[in-house]
Amino acid sequence: MEIVGEGRMRTLNYAARGVDEATDVLAFPIDERPHGQGPRELGDVFICPEQATDEFEAAVHGALHLCGYDHETDDGEMLELQAKIMASL
Repeated sequence: MEIVGEGRMRTLNYAARGVDEATDVLAFPIDERPHGQGPRELGDVFICPEQATDEFEAAVHGALHLCGYDHETDDGEMLELQAKIMASL
């Protein structure tokens, strides 16, 4: 995990997603192996404190993306799990 400023986050967001603005969290997976096929290196999470409401929640959000969850395509499963994790902290 890396904490970055708004300028670096904007650059990363534009390079990865074509969005020319800073965001709260970005996750970049490294190991695309299917679940259950040995150890995995998940990837990198970048958090921008100036954009994040809660840095801990941003870290959980990024980690869930690295685990294969996608709130933009699922039926609410990722954000529900995120809420459960945050409630347990």
